[in-house]
Amino acid sequence: MAIGDASARRARGSVRLPRTAGFWLLGAALLILMCAAGAPTPLYRVYQEHWGFSAMTLTAVFAVYAVALLLALVTVGGLSDYVGRRPVLAVALVVEAVSMGMFLTAGGVGTLLTARVLQGLATGTATAVISATLVDLQPLRNPRLGALVNSVAPTVGLAAGALASGLLVQYAPAPTTLVFAAFLAAFVLLAAAVTLLPETVSRRPGALASLRPRVAVPRQARVPFVAAAPCLVATWAMGGLYLSLGPSLAAGVLHVQNHAVGGLVVATLTGAGALASLLLRDRAPGPVMGWGAVVLATGTALTLVALAATSIPGFLLSTAVAGFGFGAAFLGAFRSLALLAGPSERAELFAAMYVVSYLAFSVPALIAGAAVRSLGLSATTAAYGSVVIVLALGAALLRLLSARRATPPPAPAADAAEGQPVIR
Repeated sequence: MAIGDASARRARGSVRLPRTAGFWLLGAALLILMCAAGAPTPLYRVYQEHWGFSAMTLTAVFAVYAVALLLALVTVGGLSDYVGRRPVLAVALVVEAVSMGMFLTAGGVGTLLTARVLQGLATGTATAVISATLVDLQPLRNPRLGALVNSVAPTVGLAAGALASGLLVQYAPAPTTLVFAAFLAAFVLLAAAVTLLPETVSRRPGALASLRPRVAVPRQARVPFVAAAPCLVATWAMGGLYLSLGPSLAAGVLHVQNHAVGGLVVATLTGAGALASLLLRDRAPGPVMGWGAVVLATGTALTLVALAATSIPGFLLSTAVAGFGFGAAFLGAFRSLALLAGPSERAELFAAMYVVSYLAFSVPALIAGAAVRSLGLSATTAAYGSVVIVLALGAALLRLLSARRATPPPAPAADAAEGQPVIR
């Protein structure tokens, strides 16, 4: 009977991928989306040289992506909870492909801004859906795998996209078109492939109402969400600095004109973040979040010292330290929240997480772009880094205080060993 039913479904064109295959297809889609998000970073200086725009305009091109992404998250971020994961993701990937086509034909700042807006809308929509569906489809024997892929794929993707784009800009012909032609083909194929995913959500009323801009955090996740928010802000503020002005720092402060080095700077930060996620994936999320914030603060301080000394090796090494803290803090924050919502609540919870992250990702970078005009790149970076250090140390302190409050006092008759705090 089961074989006959399966044959009937194939005959009706409803063949679906197995659960495991669907999970890894989503992981690949998230990776490629983040590669595409990181790819424009080494090109910003090229566009700036060709079209003669300011640092403020450069960071605006970067920021409109994040603003559009936020708009998608707070409107359609939870739509897949009502109409299903597959259709929302397929449409998002088609829009992503359109944005790649606009990058291919960009002849000025206006087209570039439009392409980034479309990319932000598509990436925001797809990220919310993929994050939720990865948890839906994660192997039953490994309930942490969805959170791990959600944490590792963005950082690996940003690293790979920035590095590959930097290499193409420096060494390949047609650097502003070749990379986007490849992504255009990839997203067309992905849009077709996701139609074969197993659907994890039943359609239910309320789709139109869900489009009202809102951030929904389930009641049971609110206290952990507040505790994790400072880590999200500190990590993504640092990421915003590197992805908007990283290549400019390499050229303007360290006097390195090779575009591949600009991509390497971003890849070092995000690659170290991915390594941290892999190495710490089995550790308790609370301590990982707290210690990750400390490492982020340390790496940021070392980065400012390296820039002041104009040391290229020191800059790359300190960037790796900051990136490791970035990955650890984000992994701890994400894992502490990932399983606190039911299947019908996950997309909106992840949307809320990304709202906090991308506000921190875009707004400080835009302010920094405006400040460069009056303060200069070096002074702006020093001020920006100092704020990140304060935020990261504040996040670590908040984690320590919340852990102490959550630890019950030892019973009067307990011995010293039994009375030691237990950090969960």
